[in-house]
Amino acid sequence: MITGSCLCGGVKFKINAALEPIQVCHCSQCRKAQGGPFATNTPVLTSNFELTDGLDILTEYESSPGKKRFFCSRCGSPIYSARSSLPGVIRIRAGLLDEPLTVRPSVHAYVASKSSWWDIQDGLPKHPEGIVVP
Repeated sequence: MITGSCLCGGVKFKINAALEPIQVCHCSQCRKAQGGPFATNTPVLTSNFELTDGLDILTEYESSPGKKRFFCSRCGSPIYSARSSLPGVIRIRAGLLDEPLTVRPSVHAYVASKSSWWDIQDGLPKHPEGIVVP
């Protein structure tokens, strides 16, 4: 089991499965939602995700048709995103996880729209556009 929480601790969750490799997304929406050069996400089946606290302060925003981003309304931490085109899967923000992780980043997505001020200097695969998650 893996636990996670937002910055203020108001939203808490558990993941009851092994994590998938981390995906690094460089799209402009993720950059703006995170306030940094990319977002680090790990896909999780909704059946393996349990929100243990903070349902009352979890807020959603539809950032594009069929894609919702969920965040803490108290501290603003992004928690996860969900796509209607990929039912049963959410993308948890890896920075929220409490335990040391054995999974590592595996891929860079949307590098065609990456920030001009961040250089990708690892040997991971780079996709100009999106990738298909599990």
